[in-house]
Amino acid sequence: MNADLSWVLNDVLQVRGARHAILVSSDGLLLERSSDIGRDDAEKNAAAMSSMQSLGRAAAGFVGAGQGVWKQTLIEYDGGWIFLIAAGSGAYLAVSAALEVDMEAMSFRMQQQVSVLGTAMTTPPRQNAGAEA
Repeated sequence: MNADLSWVLNDVLQVRGARHAILVSSDGLLLERSSDIGRDDAEKNAAAMSSMQSLGRAAAGFVGAGQGVWKQTLIEYDGGWIFLIAAGSGAYLAVSAALEVDMEAMSFRMQQQVSVLGTAMTTPPRQNAGAEA
C-alpha cells in the first residue's frame, strides 16, 4: 500500500481514551500505524489482529444459520479494549482504548473512517512473484 493513511489513524485517536491504532492486512502485515506505537509493537499486534479477525469469521456460524457475517470484534481486558473492524477488502482497522472510552463514539468513528475511505484502505491480494518467472 503506497498511500499514507496515518491521518486516518490520527483521526480515530481523537476519541477520548483511544491509545493506538493500526491498519492491518488480512495476512497480518502492518500497513500503517499511529505515531504513538513503535514499529515492533505495531507489527506484533498486526499479526495478532489478523488472527483475531480470522477467529471471528470462523465462529460466525455460532450466531445462527445464515446470520453469521463478521463485522466487528470487541475484546475487553483489565486495562482497556480492542476494537477491530473490516476496513476494505483484505484490510482491518484495530484500535486499543482505555476502559473509560466511549464505546459508541469509538465504534462510530471507526465505521465513519472506513466507509469514507473504502477504496483507499483496500489491500489487493498479493500476486505470486514466481508465476511471472
